Amino acid sequence: MSKKIAVILSGCGVYDGAEIHESVITLLRLDQRGAQVQCFAPNIAQLHVINHLTGEEMPESRNVLVESARIARGNIKDIRDADVDDFDALIVPGGFGSAKNLSNFAIEGAGCTVQPDVLALTEAFAEAGKPVGLMCISPALAAKIYGPGVNCTIGNDAETAAAMNKMGATHTDCAVTEIVEDRARKLVSTPAYMLAQTISEAASGINKMVDRVLELTHENEA
Repeated sequence: MSKKIAVILSGCGVYDGAEIHESVITLLRLDQRGAQVQCFAPNIAQLHVINHLTGEEMPESRNVLVESARIARGNIKDIRDADVDDFDALIVPGGFGSAKNLSNFAIEGAGCTVQPDVLALTEAFAEAGKPVGLMCISPALAAKIYGPGVNCTIGNDAETAAAMNKMGATHTDCAVTEIVEDRARKLVSTPAYMLAQTISEAASGINKMVDRVLELTHENEA
């Protein structure tokens, strides 16, 4: 029986939304492993819009759910419609959208808060003991989801790791090709484009993370 996996997207584009390569690699690997996937995103305005050619902010407003639909090819739902009971696991790709739209970590650092609908769903998975995969900058939210002591990685960026530790997480340095697992919480994380120099490097860790998340969904089966 195929597993049902929820994926939270945060827009479309590394600088103001979900990292597209990370998102597509995740969706591809889940499909290759026979999982059923439903994408979700918060129905809110992006923090801002970045011109991905120049890196400059643009004088316009975009909606996170609408932009995320670009990656999901329209097959996406408002995160408020997500029910933890319908899924076996959750995965959150990275990109600055995770730190700008799913939370305000990019602005507030250790003092950040998680967008309420995102926090409600991720906490529901945590409380249900269901596996969660976080990649790139998304593990920065782990302490807000799981509380103090949660073990995770964003790679080896000292400033980001220090902020995570200040929030109560235990950061573990990790190579781009590897994963860090908090066995007690069934949380799996990998650095992805926090370290990756190529799409192949990003895929090496993401595929390993997706595979492990799916393995963990079978742990309680007879």
